[in-house]
Amino acid sequence: MLLQLLSVLWEALSLQVILVFLATFLLVADYKKQIRPRNYPPGPMLLPLLGNMLHVDFKKPHISLQKLTEKYGNVYSLQVGSMRFVVVNGLHLVKEALVHQGENFVDRPSSPGIQGIYGSSGLVFSNGLIWKQQRRFALSTLRNFGMGKRSLEERIQEESRYLNEAIEAEKGQPFDPHFQINNAVSNIICSITFGDRFDYHDSRFHNLLHLFDEASHLQGSFWSMLYDAFPTVMKHLPGPHQTLFKKWGQLKSFVREIIEKHKEDWNPSEPRDFIDAYLNEMAKEDAPSSFHEESLLQSTLDLFFAGTETTSTTLRWALLYMAIYPEIQAKVQAEIDSVIGQSRQPAMDDRDSMPYTNAVIHEIQRISNIVPANVPRMTTKDTTLAGFHIPKGTIMLANLTSVLFDKDEWETPNEFNPGHFLKNDQFMKREAFLPFSAGKRACLGEQLARTELFLFFTALIQKFTFQAPKNETLSREYRMGLALSPLPYRICAFSR
Repeated sequence: MLLQLLSVLWEALSLQVILVFLATFLLVADYKKQIRPRNYPPGPMLLPLLGNMLHVDFKKPHISLQKLTEKYGNVYSLQVGSMRFVVVNGLHLVKEALVHQGENFVDRPSSPGIQGIYGSSGLVFSNGLIWKQQRRFALSTLRNFGMGKRSLEERIQEESRYLNEAIEAEKGQPFDPHFQINNAVSNIICSITFGDRFDYHDSRFHNLLHLFDEASHLQGSFWSMLYDAFPTVMKHLPGPHQTLFKKWGQLKSFVREIIEKHKEDWNPSEPRDFIDAYLNEMAKEDAPSSFHEESLLQSTLDLFFAGTETTSTTLRWALLYMAIYPEIQAKVQAEIDSVIGQSRQPAMDDRDSMPYTNAVIHEIQRISNIVPANVPRMTTKDTTLAGFHIPKGTIMLANLTSVLFDKDEWETPNEFNPGHFLKNDQFMKREAFLPFSAGKRACLGEQLARTELFLFFTALIQKFTFQAPKNETLSREYRMGLALSPLPYRICAFSR
């Protein structure tokens, strides 16, 4: 009798009634998610389901974050789908979060996209004891294989000769320097992680660099954010987000092959590179549980990506700025000629004698702003910042753009001005110079990056003058990815 009654009631319900019920349920559930905790940072009004997705221009998100600062102050909140963000702006508060309250903001967030690509292992998106063990091992191993030593400097000098030869082969004709620079920079981290470098004409390696470039662009795109916001729906739909996972799968396959080849001739008593050293660590009887195959794969990928993307992007910006500002390029060349000349290669010992060149490199890093909102952090516990309550598990974006372009910290923040780093013709450090972030999660390879930037940049400007092709205008327009990179451009390199 009861079943018959329920059957009659079900038949009486129209499809419209069911849809209205479902819509009401979803909206109520969404509304509950959107209720801000007490004393939570202010932010723009949340839209049903979308949250603040329409408040951010994903082609220029750092510009959107800056505009929101003007309205809501230096600490404000955003929400995309069910993900809550707190955006922190200004030197004082960014350092408060990253350094003085570093332990409260030390974790990385986990999202469907991050889990699909990185999992919870490796160097970048691991947390807690796993992250500490992996970071400590990576730093120690990088030092063992040359980071901070003369041997690595010599390796970079050797690679800069290969890069100069590749550019010389262009014979002053217009060319895009993207993959020559990528190849050169990547070869340094490859020599540490894989134990070898790749030729500039190696088609398989070129394909790998193309994969990295495409994956980087897609991971910082609107589609990646859309997947994180609505994973249940997006995982069933076609789109660039599916291409992203495919690209990362191909990258992992490439590295797996290299790891398997290492196993074939691995000699524990003579580790050749990071992979061998990691295999040694895995083989120890008392090895921590975080040292396993998947972690080796992800840590190697993390090193490869971090050791290629940021430095090569900065160098691409550097050549672009030198071509746009020939008078600055000429002053760098004059200093190089005075200190180094043309008969030998630049060395790190030269840097202290080259304040103008050092200032130009720092200004390129500042104005290119390649990681504008830093790599996201997550609160490890309930905490208070600038008087606001920030619950445990909240994603925090340290808006480095607000620091690198702060009009109270920089005399001409929106202009390319090496004078920002000069005082009485001597190089001057600036507290607001934070391109490598700060605190315990600061860039692992900062020392390597600084060495590469100085040696590659000075070697290039020593041997070439970079100019825009005839009848072409160079643009400072960019595209977003994991790094903010210049749009593809062509320049001419004339031998000096």
